[in-house]
Amino acid sequence: MLRTRILSALVMAPPALAAVWYGGWAFAMLVAVAAAIMCWEWHGMVVKRFPVAGWVAAFGCAIATLLALHSPSLAVLLVVAAAIASAAMAPLAGERPRLWAGMGALYAGLPSVALVWLRQEPQTGLITVIWLFLLVWATDIGAYAAGRTIGGPLLMPAVSPKKTWAGLLGGMVSAMVAGAGIVWLSGVSTLPALIIGSAVLAVIAQAGDLLESWVKRRCDVKDSSAIIPGHGGVLDRVDGLLAAAVAVALAALASGQAVLLWS
Repeated sequence: MLRTRILSALVMAPPALAAVWYGGWAFAMLVAVAAAIMCWEWHGMVVKRFPVAGWVAAFGCAIATLLALHSPSLAVLLVVAAAIASAAMAPLAGERPRLWAGMGALYAGLPSVALVWLRQEPQTGLITVIWLFLLVWATDIGAYAAGRTIGGPLLMPAVSPKKTWAGLLGGMVSAMVAGAGIVWLSGVSTLPALIIGSAVLAVIAQAGDLLESWVKRRCDVKDSSAIIPGHGGVLDRVDGLLAAAVAVALAALASGQAVLLWS
């Protein structure tokens, strides 16, 4: 399984990193495809099939992601409209109401729009997205290593039977190291601000991971899909990134300044 995971990562990483580097339409297209796949996975979990409502969510989120290149406000409105339409058109999913189907568009679409919008920032867009990727990867690796090495009390046993408080702290420390590395490489932010921000985002990324775990438990599935050999689905790989991207975008909007320019 480990070998399969490594091979899958080696295949996926180069085109993803190339799209991040080039930005613009290349990055927006990559994120749009991911958004559509995430909608497909979401409906597969909560509805157990991919009805017309799923197509509405996937198409709406993909178009909104591309629209974020030039009109992020309209992109957000399109995601909300896709969510409402998807909820209205979805078949009843057992004990879960139609609202669950509509939530998929919000869950996949809003972070996708946020990522494209963040990448469009002319001064820090590239380094911000690289920081987010490195931060989430570092959090996952640090949490796994600390959790396996130290163990201890579980973080939320009812949601995830493996995550520990030690793992959370390990993820935060790793994220802080990643933040310090970004400062050293780019010089776009002061060290204390980015180290603190990275630690906070590590907690947010872990919360995003736990949220998806909770959804999967409610839907009685192990993975969001099997589209990535050894990894599960796209949602399984980017759950932390989705939460972190929204948090950074909201922080930038609230402050009126790119997060990496804070001092």
